[in-house]
Amino acid sequence: MAITDRHTATLALAHALSAAERGLPVIPLSPTKLPALPSPHRMDREPARCRGECGLPGHGVHDATADPAAVRALFSAAPWATGYGIACGRPPHHLIGVDLDTRTAATGTTDSAAALRQLALRHLFTIPETVTVITPSGGRHLWLTGPSDVVVPNSASRLAPGIDIRGAGGYLVGPGSVAAHGAYRLAPGSAELAPAPCPDALLRLIAPPARHRHPAPGPAPRGQGLIQFVLAAHEGQRNTRLFWAACRAYENGIGESLADALTKAAVRTGLTEHEARATIASAARLTSR
Repeated sequence: MAITDRHTATLALAHALSAAERGLPVIPLSPTKLPALPSPHRMDREPARCRGECGLPGHGVHDATADPAAVRALFSAAPWATGYGIACGRPPHHLIGVDLDTRTAATGTTDSAAALRQLALRHLFTIPETVTVITPSGGRHLWLTGPSDVVVPNSASRLAPGIDIRGAGGYLVGPGSVAAHGAYRLAPGSAELAPAPCPDALLRLIAPPARHRHPAPGPAPRGQGLIQFVLAAHEGQRNTRLFWAACRAYENGIGESLADALTKAAVRTGLTEHEARATIASAARLTSR
C-alpha cells in the first residue's frame, strides 16, 4: 500500500472512530463505496442468507458497530479501506438518509434539491437544518432521525427522480471518506449540528403503513461460528475477538446461553477465565444500552 493510501486509511479509521463515539454504527468501505470486507460465504454454492449469525465479519452493514475496539478490529481486517459507512435505522439515532443526487440514468441531470422543496410545499413540511454531507459529484446527504418504532425502507427515486432514501439495512458514506471519484465532506455550518428529527409528513411518505405485528419467533440455536471466531484468535487479538463475538451474541439474543462456551474458547486461546468473563460482561453492558 502506498504512503498516500496508508494516510487515507488512517484518516478513515479516525473518522469512523469519531462517528462511533457519537453512537453511530460504522463499517469500513472500499474506494468503490462498497463494504471493504468480503463475505465469508462467497465460495458457498448456495446463496447465503446469513446476516452475521455465523460470527464472522464480512456481512456488510450487519457488521456495523459503535464499539471502538470492534471498529478497530474491522479496519485492521480491511487495511485497504479508504472510507466508512454509517448504518441507518439503528439505535440510538435511527438514522434516515435523504440522498439528493445530481443526476439520474434516465435524464442525465436533475435538480433533486428543488424536487425535495416541491415535495415540502405540496405536503406541508419544512426541511430542517441538519447534518449535511457533500458528495464528490456535488450531491447532498441529509441526515434525519426517525422514531424507534418505525422501520423506514430503502428506496431509489420513489419520491422523485434523484431522491434516494437510506433506511434500515442501508448505510450512508461518512464525511471524511475518500472514494474513487473524490472525498465526502461536511457542508459548511453542518459540523455543529445534530441530525434533526424527520418531519412527520415526510416520514409518512417514506415509511410503509403500520401493520399488525406478530411476535417474532425466538432465535434458532446458533453460536458455533462465534466460538470458532474466538478460537482462531492470535496473540494480540484475543480480547478484541472475544468482545466482538460477545457483542454479536447478545445482540442476537444468545449472549447468556453462549457465555460459558465463549469463556472456555477464550481460555483455550490464552486468556484467564477472569479476563474472559470480564470482557463478556462489558459486551453485555454495552449491548444492553
